[in-house]
Amino acid sequence: MVGPPNGLPRGCGYTPRVPAEQIAQNLALINWTVLTGLAVGSFAVVVYARLRTPATKGYLAFTAFCAAAFGVLAYLSDTALPAVTAGPVATAPGFDDARRLALVAFTFLALVTTVVVARGGRGVVPGILGLAAGVLALVLGGLTWGASPAGAALLAFQLVVLALATGGVFAAMILGHWYLVTPKLPEAPLVSVARALALVVALQLVMFVAWIGLGVGPGATGSAFAALVGPWALFVWLRLLVGLVFPLVVCVAAVQTARTRSMESATGLLYISVGTIAAGTILAAGLYFGAGLLV
Repeated sequence: MVGPPNGLPRGCGYTPRVPAEQIAQNLALINWTVLTGLAVGSFAVVVYARLRTPATKGYLAFTAFCAAAFGVLAYLSDTALPAVTAGPVATAPGFDDARRLALVAFTFLALVTTVVVARGGRGVVPGILGLAAGVLALVLGGLTWGASPAGAALLAFQLVVLALATGGVFAAMILGHWYLVTPKLPEAPLVSVARALALVVALQLVMFVAWIGLGVGPGATGSAFAALVGPWALFVWLRLLVGLVFPLVVCVAAVQTARTRSMESATGLLYISVGTIAAGTILAAGLYFGAGLLV
C-alpha cells in the first residue's frame, strides 16, 4: 500500500491505494495528456517540416488536419476533466478557461494551416501561431497541476517534451506511409523528422535520469533514485525500458534505414515506436498524476 504524500499522518482524510488504483483514478488526466500531446506534437512536425524539409503539401495538409482533429478531442477531454483534490497533485483554480481557449485557438489555426497548405500556400504564419497556442495550452496545464511555481515550470517542460515525442512519432509514421504511395520522394524529410524524433526521445531519457536522480516531483521523497525501488518501481522501470530506451533504439534504427531508402522498414520501425512512445507517455502521465513523480 502507498502511504500519505508529503509525510502526512494516516487518518488525515487521505485514503491510500495501490499504484494501479491511483493511476486508474486519473485516467481523464492521462487521456488529456495523450490527446493534447498528439495534437501539438504532430502540428510541431508540420511546422518543422514546412520550414526545414521539402515535404509535400499533401502530407503537410493531411497531418495538420489530423492535428486539428486531435485538438477537438483534446478540448472535449478538457471540458470533462475532474478537479484533483486528493493525493500528491492538486488542481490550481483559475486556469481552466485560458487553457481551453488556447486549445480552441490551436485547433482553429491548425485548420487554417490545413486549408492554406492544401491550396498551395506555405502556411508559415498560421502554423507558427498555432504551435504557439498549443504550447501555451501545455504551459497552462503545467500551471494547473504543477503544485508550486517550480513544479509548474518542470511540469510544463515535461508536457511539451511528451507532446513532441507522442505527436512527433505519429507524424513521422504518417510520413513513412507517404513514401509507400509516392516512392520517388527524396529521403531527406523522413530522415530529418526521424532524427529530430530520436533527439527528443534522447532528451526524455536524460530528463528521466536527472529527475529520478534528484527526486523531483510533488510526490517524490527527495532521495536519489528512490523511485526505482519504491512502491511505484514497476511503472517507473516500464517507463524507462519500454517508453524510453527501446523506442530510442528503434528511432535510431529508423533513421539509418531511411537513409538507405528502405522506407518500408523505416515505416515499420516507426509503427513500433508509435506504440512504445504512446505507452511511455501514458506511464509518465500516470506516474505524475497518480504518484507525483516526474519521469
